[in-house]
Amino acid sequence: MDVKLPNLGEGADSGTVVGIMVKPGAQIKKGQNIIEIETGKAVAPIPAPAAGTVTTIRVKEGDKISVGALILTMDAEAGAAAPADSNAAPAKKAAAKAAPKKAAAAPAPEADAEADAEEETEEAAGEIVNENPVAPPSVRRVAREIALDLRRVSGTGSGGRITWDDVRGYIARLERLAAQKAAPKGGATAPPERIDFSSFGSIYKRPMTQLRKVIAQRMVESRASIPEVTQFDEADVTALNDLRKKYVAAYEAKGARLTLTTFILKVVANVLKKHPSFNASLDEAAGEIVFKEYFHLGLAVDTEAGLLVPVIRDVDKKDLIQLSKDVQELATKARDRKLGMDEMRGGTFTISNQGGIGGGHFTPVIN
Repeated sequence: MDVKLPNLGEGADSGTVVGIMVKPGAQIKKGQNIIEIETGKAVAPIPAPAAGTVTTIRVKEGDKISVGALILTMDAEAGAAAPADSNAAPAKKAAAKAAPKKAAAAPAPEADAEADAEEETEEAAGEIVNENPVAPPSVRRVAREIALDLRRVSGTGSGGRITWDDVRGYIARLERLAAQKAAPKGGATAPPERIDFSSFGSIYKRPMTQLRKVIAQRMVESRASIPEVTQFDEADVTALNDLRKKYVAAYEAKGARLTLTTFILKVVANVLKKHPSFNASLDEAAGEIVFKEYFHLGLAVDTEAGLLVPVIRDVDKKDLIQLSKDVQELATKARDRKLGMDEMRGGTFTISNQGGIGGGHFTPVIN
């Protein structure tokens, strides 16, 4: 029986083998973990689909494998051959389901028409559509500040009045056109410039892990898509630290480690309740602001593998003892690379704490 890498979920289709948990000749049970694979920011165990005896291991640590790749071969126990067949059947069904999607994407004329439409908008974006634009004073003021000619913006408000949405849409259109003009022909992306650093002196190299690649990609996306505002302030936490010292022993007796981070989590949750705009997200596709009525706080954890952000759920509903336990548990799982993808999703606000290394103010990239 061939055991292959199953669907990993969350859009992941490949990963790196970081641990092999069985050996040739080993007797394994159905559901027993056979390898660990790193996908994005999570390390996930892959269970055996059936019980049996391992005959050959087909991968080694460090291998990059995709869904469907052969992991190992085993002699399945009597009656266990069916899972292999049933495992293949969903794959065929999935392929059958995927086929119509490819067929649906086939009509090239429509795609070409869309591309032509995009190209045509470049000329249209520079046209004067209204010699006497009507817009509220606030829109006119900002238009003057950014040198935007409102005669080129189509108004969708009452009587052709130019709204903020019209201005945003026009600017977004210009950005798309600029990106199209900057992109190389044929849809290819320009390769990054390579520099021979060895020409300046001695060097050594280390390959980037999949985690580091994902972090780099996410940080660049964040910097490019989120307008950041930074404001610094200071607070005297002497009394708070005295309170922590007073109860730290009592908390340890209950298996919890009381830290300033625990207090900050609770304080931030209360502030977010008072100021819901800071617990909101922009849905650009729908043109809506999404206000969340739950308070799941991400906590940045520095690990040897890179920065991970586990999410502590329902902070507003938990007492300080439970929050202390959650912080300790998730930080440990992060450093041991045992966090699941679900434990790093759904955050509404993130706290990053550099107190461990000292320093004053800093500007973290928004998660």
